[in-house]
Amino acid sequence: MHTIIDNPFIIFSVFFVTQVCAAYLGDLFRRTLRPLDSDEREDFSTVLTATLTLLGLIIGFSFSMAVSRYDQRKSYEEAEANAIGTEFVRADLLPAEGATRVRELLKQYVNQRIAFYLGGGEASVEAKLQSELWSAVAHAAKSQPTPVAALTVSGMNDVLNSQGYTQAAWWNRIPVAAWGLMGLIAFFSNMLLGYRERRTSRLGLLILPVIASIAFFLIADIDSPRGGVIQVTPQNLISVSQFMKAQQQGLNP
Repeated sequence: MHTIIDNPFIIFSVFFVTQVCAAYLGDLFRRTLRPLDSDEREDFSTVLTATLTLLGLIIGFSFSMAVSRYDQRKSYEEAEANAIGTEFVRADLLPAEGATRVRELLKQYVNQRIAFYLGGGEASVEAKLQSELWSAVAHAAKSQPTPVAALTVSGMNDVLNSQGYTQAAWWNRIPVAAWGLMGLIAFFSNMLLGYRERRTSRLGLLILPVIASIAFFLIADIDSPRGGVIQVTPQNLISVSQFMKAQQQGLNP
């Protein structure tokens, strides 16, 4: 199921086909079972309007949820870049050997984080780098237990914590149950629309499925960290990586 909601194009296809089938099913019921009489049309129009309004509210609420999660992922990417850049500068407070080691590991680590956002990172490599980074600052702090060394330990703790916050934000998605309920409401909305007596051609039944499916596509695209067109670009991490390279070249002309 997560594979489906991770791909906005699958979401669009599934919702579009389902809604079209519902609309034509409602039209089939009207033509074969019992059409609406004049006394029922007004009440039916009220029910249809209320149902479509509810569908619109749910789509708007889901869109707001997706946007808030997208903004959260962007904020954590910025926080992660700031933590890594700050720790790279604080490495100057360590002894020369420890500072060189920490800077080199941070350069590798930021490249792994960039790869994570671009879909090519390896969790095992990242975990190994995190362990080595912590060991490097812990060893330096133990050898010289000073308040200055404690700053580097605190900074490394921020680096590791920011990765955890980022991962949690990427796991924070619109629940599968919410997608199912949205699909169910959309299904019955289109069925009611198809059941209503029309004066236009049957092609008019495609309008709501197309519009609603585009809305569902946009929600799924924003909500999916990697599967869609709209993604969080690690521009802050890339900027930090370029800063590290520039600093390294300055230290080793």
